[in-house]
Amino acid sequence: MRRWSCRRCGPPDGRRIAFESTRDAVSALLVKTISGSDEPQRLLATEERKLVTDWSPDGRVVLYQTYQPKSGADLWALPLDADRRPFPIVATPFDETAGQFSPDGQWIAYASNATGRDEIYVRPFAGSAEEVQVSSGGGSQPRWRRDGKELYFVGLDGRLTAVPVTIAADGHGIATGAPVRLFAARLATGPNVYLGQTQYVVAADGRFLLNVSTDDAAVPPISIVLNWDAALRN
Repeated sequence: MRRWSCRRCGPPDGRRIAFESTRDAVSALLVKTISGSDEPQRLLATEERKLVTDWSPDGRVVLYQTYQPKSGADLWALPLDADRRPFPIVATPFDETAGQFSPDGQWIAYASNATGRDEIYVRPFAGSAEEVQVSSGGGSQPRWRRDGKELYFVGLDGRLTAVPVTIAADGHGIATGAPVRLFAARLATGPNVYLGQTQYVVAADGRFLLNVSTDDAAVPPISIVLNWDAALRN
């Protein structure tokens, strides 16, 4: 059984957040300014649960995933224009999760278990070009580097992995290099971590902010030594 919760994501200007709420007994996507001076504005209300995964760099589209028993988790886009008509990005019988816009807004990275395990893929946001598989040994939680020249994901071994990315000069093609394993991420797991929820972000300077596990077995013990200076006095 998959559990869901209200998650939020903001556009590049950092002034608004988009999130899901079931407060009124319906799954709705809402948007609100971070100042808290306004009431939340309803963007979309449907029966299936929703998880906001990203906001386009130009602030015009919210990317989110839904879950339905027959089709699993799917990725959808919600334009924030007057019509607000959502449309599917990837909707198959398999699970597609953790969608992320590239820095130029032209590509979307996501995870899919179409092969029997989660792998990372990239496809154009618009158009009918085929997806490009980025990982080969399993992967989840994709994130782009701020310049779009590298894509990160978490391997099946729990290590954060980087893949070089080259976008064609005309913007219509993309090529990826060999994955490079970086370090053990030790990201949080458990009942409060939901399908498609990314547990880390990449800062503008290339550093990582990670939501790490606090499991007792993963945290080294703290030793306290009392009267440590007694030996020095003898």
